[in-house]
Amino acid sequence: MKFLMFTELQIHFASQRIKNSFSVFNHQLLTKMKNKIIFLDLYFAKKGFTFIDVLVGTALILIVFGGIFGAYRLGLEVVGLKQRKITATAIATGLIEKSRNLPYQSVGTKGAELPYVQGVLDPATSTVLNNIEYQIENKVKFIVDETDGTGAEDSCNWDYKRVEVKVSWLDKFAGEVKLITDIAPKDKIEEIQTCQDQPGGILSVLVFDAYGQPVSFPLIEVFNSATGQIVDSSTPASGKNDFPLATSTYKVVISKDGYSSEQTFTSGDVYQEKIIITPVQEKSHPTILESQLTEISFSIDRVSSFFVDTFSPLGSDNFFDSFLTENKISEKLNLVVAGGEIDLATTTEGYYSSGFLTSVGVLPIDIINWDNFLFTNTEPAGTELKFQIYYASGTDWYLIPDADLPDNSTGFDVSPADLSNLNVGTYSQLKLKANFSTTDSLISPTLDDWQVSWITSEPTPVPNAAFALRGEKIVGKDAGENPIYKYSQNLTTDQNGEKEIPNLEWDNYTFSVNLTTGLDLVSTDPPLQPISLIPDNNLIVKLYLDAQNSLLVTIQNIETLEPIFSAIVRLYNTGLGYDKIQYTNEKGQTYFIPLETATYNLEISAQGYSATSTSVFISGDITKTAKLEQIE
Repeated sequence: MKFLMFTELQIHFASQRIKNSFSVFNHQLLTKMKNKIIFLDLYFAKKGFTFIDVLVGTALILIVFGGIFGAYRLGLEVVGLKQRKITATAIATGLIEKSRNLPYQSVGTKGAELPYVQGVLDPATSTVLNNIEYQIENKVKFIVDETDGTGAEDSCNWDYKRVEVKVSWLDKFAGEVKLITDIAPKDKIEEIQTCQDQPGGILSVLVFDAYGQPVSFPLIEVFNSATGQIVDSSTPASGKNDFPLATSTYKVVISKDGYSSEQTFTSGDVYQEKIIITPVQEKSHPTILESQLTEISFSIDRVSSFFVDTFSPLGSDNFFDSFLTENKISEKLNLVVAGGEIDLATTTEGYYSSGFLTSVGVLPIDIINWDNFLFTNTEPAGTELKFQIYYASGTDWYLIPDADLPDNSTGFDVSPADLSNLNVGTYSQLKLKANFSTTDSLISPTLDDWQVSWITSEPTPVPNAAFALRGEKIVGKDAGENPIYKYSQNLTTDQNGEKEIPNLEWDNYTFSVNLTTGLDLVSTDPPLQPISLIPDNNLIVKLYLDAQNSLLVTIQNIETLEPIFSAIVRLYNTGLGYDKIQYTNEKGQTYFIPLETATYNLEISAQGYSATSTSVFISGDITKTAKLEQIE
């Protein structure tokens, strides 16, 4: 390796030539400016000039001289920086040549410890040239080359030395110059003598991915296990590096951007607030022995993510009609539909004495159980409005018998009517019927809306649901011989029942819930646990949760019965210390789970609507529908 050498005299001459060039340039420019000014003086002496002429001329002169000064200053900076780099390069080159001319055994720095090499060079010194102080750092490191083998294959694993010289300066033109060269022993005898004179061993680290292929350019860091100070590091293209180290015990940490990480442990280390008593054997701190090769391997790969959704296995749906149109009416007699309500039609003598209305058929999808029949009506004195429910059998419709729906033959007029005991196999499709009557031709009962609800197998998001996630990989065992898992976290979904879990290592993961919370994990999707997560993958996981007691709240517009999105629902019981606020989804629903058997207060509000409050008794799975009046 050849290096260009410069003497101080050459540097001085080069600098002087640059200064002279600037001086000649400045002299010529000033002469031209002087002649121009004399010409302008003669011209204006004859012609005369205004104050504006003076200002413009002055500004032009300032601009010209400002540019000259800026160019001159920049030139000085370039010259100054160049001078210092030339000097620093000359210093570094001289030290490189000195190292190359030393006996091989002497190439090293005073007091160095492995992986650095002991020798005669000063590790740090300084010198002053041209009134500038230059700081000099020397480092010499052993290099293990696999070309001639490692371990028992090679009589000496420390194949050659790498010398690094850094020269820096800290004045207003601060900078540094770094030169590196490799120095090899002249023969095998000199190489072996080096190993005999420098006791220690080799730590061979291999990093591979989930499929057993080497990982390129991982960051391998070796730390002193006692002090925690970094001893050496490398980012090998091959994924493998051999570290010459003094006899001792070391901690090794493996990382790479976008990848999982690995490290070694020792007894007493704290991991995720747990004390490791027995580390996993293959991930214990390696111990380097004299003249021996210690091999250790690590597996890292690209990180992945889970996107978790928490659901109740049950949902709720409904059929409703607010009578803004007649689209959901199959038959009516002596009735008139107007303005979102239904009344008896009139004759010249007043209201008809009776009439009826029948809905279209209600055929739910994915129904598990019927729930409630709800209606809003007005019955002035002398009027009556009775409701009945029919079911389909073949092509005909029949009244549900009282044995299955009490009072259905005479009709019921209290809302809501409980339909939960109806067998969905027999009563899979229903029709609603309203019977109007009046004894006063001047008065009519009024029906504002009706709806029937049912429980479905379509899941409902469960917000703020707590669950646990644990991988199978372990880092060691605690004092009770219990495994300490590499990944084990308690997590909670958000208001929408969603949770992203990023930066996960490929592993087999198990989801669970704490039974003391009252929740039960009834199933998952994918259905089988543990769930395998491969590298560089984003996997959606659905958790289906159940409890002994729950409340599904549906919020509707009182006029249209349309669901209200993002309504604020507060459920609380001061005595139980329970107080939660949740927001309705696009179906106007929110789900509270788990709950204790008790009476809770329910407060509901939404932007643009009047707020309302009520109480609800919870025992089992309860559904509650609330209607809000829109503010004009």
